[in-house]
Amino acid sequence: MSFMRPLGNTGLTVSALGLGTVKIGRDKGVKYPNSFTIPDDRAVTELLAQAQDLGINLIDTAPAYGHSEQRLGQLMSQRQDWVIVTKVGEEFDNNSGDSHFDFSPEHVRFSVERSLQRLNTDYLDCVLIHSDGNDLAIIEKGTLDALNDLKKAGLIRATGMSTKTVAGGIASLNHADMAMVTYNLHQQDEAPVIEHAAARQKGILIKKAFASGHLNDTLDDPVRESLDQILGIAGVSSIIAGTINPAHLQENVAKARQACKMAAQ
Repeated sequence: MSFMRPLGNTGLTVSALGLGTVKIGRDKGVKYPNSFTIPDDRAVTELLAQAQDLGINLIDTAPAYGHSEQRLGQLMSQRQDWVIVTKVGEEFDNNSGDSHFDFSPEHVRFSVERSLQRLNTDYLDCVLIHSDGNDLAIIEKGTLDALNDLKKAGLIRATGMSTKTVAGGIASLNHADMAMVTYNLHQQDEAPVIEHAAARQKGILIKKAFASGHLNDTLDDPVRESLDQILGIAGVSSIIAGTINPAHLQENVAKARQACKMAAQ
């Protein structure tokens, strides 16, 4: 398998490793083992340039990531070279540090139009529902239908859902282009969703591939072992990995490229 992979049948091609951007916009209410400082504009600009130089073209953000969308809109260059994934449904209050959810079709349109403004773009490559765990109830509410209407209107190129259940993942794939699922060395119960996607040429993005930094320290190289396993699975388009450390980014890409080579053998 190549480092560049098709995102299902969307027509989009994405790098096997995508850059998650929680840490450039939010430091409250996040579940990482170590504290961090949100980087300044120069550091973010350099990180984005480094990611591009390393071959990454996929960037993941969300309204729930604090100021992430706004900062990307201000600091990203060469918009046409990026595949941007953002989300709808979860709202984060930077002042209180709390999240709340709104999956109404009206809020979907509001959120997408706001993301277009924040990201300084006239189209969004991928928009996913940011599920609160009630995946099927959200789909039944018409949230995916609202996203698909915006896709027909030309504002979105691909739609899907960041799910938390197998049933929700499969249902989202039946109604949309892609799903984002949790899969790592410790948590693999959403594997049926990946299999469903592979059989239907739908896109799969992997979240929490490194268990948000909580992988078993007894492994020799937990990041490499994670990448080797996940990137060898048929149907996986890309792993979203969030880092603001340039050395970690370079190391992760090198290991992801090696994993892709192994998967191709």
